[in-house]
Amino acid sequence: MKLGWMTAAAVLMAPGAQAQTRPDQQAFFALYKELVETNTTLSSGSCTQAAAQIGARLKAAGYTDAQLTYFSVPDHPKEGGLVAVLPGSDPRARPMLLLAHLDVVEARREDWQRDPFTLVEEGGYYYGRGTVDDKAQAAIWTDAMIRFRTAGYRPKRTIKLALTCGEETTFAFNGAEWLAKNRPELIAAEFALNEGGGGRNDERGNRQLLAIQVGEKAAQNYTFATTNPGGHSSQPVPDNAIYRLADALKAVQGYEFPVRFTDTTRAFFTASAKQLGGETGTAITRLLANPQDGGADAIVSRDKALHSTLRTTCVATLVNAGHAENALPQRATANVNCRIFPGETVEGTLARLKELAGAGVTVTANQPIRPTAIPPTLDPKIIGPAQAVAARHFPGLPILPVMSTGATDGIFFEAIGIPVYGVPGMFIDKDGGGIHGLNERIRVRSLYDGRDYLFDLVKAYAG
Repeated sequence: MKLGWMTAAAVLMAPGAQAQTRPDQQAFFALYKELVETNTTLSSGSCTQAAAQIGARLKAAGYTDAQLTYFSVPDHPKEGGLVAVLPGSDPRARPMLLLAHLDVVEARREDWQRDPFTLVEEGGYYYGRGTVDDKAQAAIWTDAMIRFRTAGYRPKRTIKLALTCGEETTFAFNGAEWLAKNRPELIAAEFALNEGGGGRNDERGNRQLLAIQVGEKAAQNYTFATTNPGGHSSQPVPDNAIYRLADALKAVQGYEFPVRFTDTTRAFFTASAKQLGGETGTAITRLLANPQDGGADAIVSRDKALHSTLRTTCVATLVNAGHAENALPQRATANVNCRIFPGETVEGTLARLKELAGAGVTVTANQPIRPTAIPPTLDPKIIGPAQAVAARHFPGLPILPVMSTGATDGIFFEAIGIPVYGVPGMFIDKDGGGIHGLNERIRVRSLYDGRDYLFDLVKAYAG
């Protein structure tokens, strides 16, 4: 889950009802607990095990072997996933796809206050690695598929569920990418629902707003490298690999990619201008009218989330240089992580980075190379039901369309023509709830209320 949009919106207060324990919630909790307590880190866990456990629950609910497809590759046996299919009644209605990833970010027990792979309820929260990202979504989607089957619900359109591995680690086997390239017919759909949206609480747990993600940036890493014959450090010369690399990185630091808008970000900034008001709101209005207004850009870009929503960004994240304390460096390298605005390409960004780096520094795009981000449209058939169901579950709260400044697995499906939307519904605290960090958590109320909302939302789309 990518939460950059959370810091970019104004405060709109609305209290929420407390969650209650119903029999169906107890069954869901057992599924959720099992999933959170199954280690699915790349280093020591197994998505394949988690997929098998979920598959067993779906089988017990009545899904046939033909409706459950497990997938993995021989060289990544623990990074497998699962696709499940609930057939629809109308062959003319194109399927919909529910997407979530099973893998989680690494978590060291010595760093956490609680065991990251034991689900702990404390102070109105569930704690554990993946309690939000993305096992809450995976458990809710699985639970909905189970409830549909056991209730005998026959949707108009076929509902597909894809649970994948590899979203959290750049160099890992990525199940979503594998499905898009190798089994596109298995996940073919008119649209997909994914992580990336949600909602935000204030410090007291009051709901502030809902968000639906419509588009995302593409994440891409580049390597800057420079070499030199080196020599004895007692006789320095101007041509130094470290200095040359440093100059190139300073050039990247000082460069601002141009302001861009998609339909989604234009709608987001239009709403934000009204909510924020003041100097920032006025500057946003100016920038919407003239993206080349540097003064307005400077004001809006004081907020790091708004800044990154306006443009491609590139930043140095890793540096390695030299081979001995008493020798001039023979090699210096750096990783530059870019988040590329929808419609802009890996190759175009590479060309600009080469210009900035200058002579003597090679710049290469690292594998894996992600597809060009293709923003979905603000489709009324998607936005309308999300708003209508939210009006029943969360009356009075606005839904903002947002573009993720991070990246999800949705980009692989968008590359083959499946628009992907990050659904609203699950409210996260303003500080991000420890996602990707320590003591990840979600409010108990937020989990159960989000589950109810998303169950009704899927039925609204499925017909």
